[in-house]
Amino acid sequence: MSQASRHRSHAPGAPALSWLQANPQGAHLLQTAHTLMALQSALRATLPLALQRRAQVARIEGQQLTVLVPGPAYAARLRQLTHQVASQLQQQGWLVETIVVRIDAAMGQAGTQKPLRETRPLDEQALHCFETLAKDLSPGPLSDAVSRLLRHHRPEGTPK
Repeated sequence: MSQASRHRSHAPGAPALSWLQANPQGAHLLQTAHTLMALQSALRATLPLALQRRAQVARIEGQQLTVLVPGPAYAARLRQLTHQVASQLQQQGWLVETIVVRIDAAMGQAGTQKPLRETRPLDEQALHCFETLAKDLSPGPLSDAVSRLLRHHRPEGTPK
């Protein structure tokens, strides 16, 4: 086994990172990614809590930083703070004169998807218990709910 292969990382993504570092264009891309991640971290430190997870660094061109937010309310709040945030970033050593705020509605959709609900059909014994319960309940909201449950799990025409 060669010495180079012994020192290779077996972590996921290691081959891609090795390729990026060896390729001049890839190395530039990797450097840009590191810069944007560091700038994202610095930006979060300057923002109020409500904006920290909603503002995303998109790019930096010259001394102009472009930041994405998921909606107009976040954009309005961030625009109020752009001079203060730029000043704080400058104090941290970032060459940011202006901050452009853009709305990316797709950002807000990523975290709002409902998780899939795991369901199991009721077996015969459970259905029989609910039928017995339905017979013993007085009319009211609980009785209605049990009846709906039974109709859902035993559609008409299904043998009991």
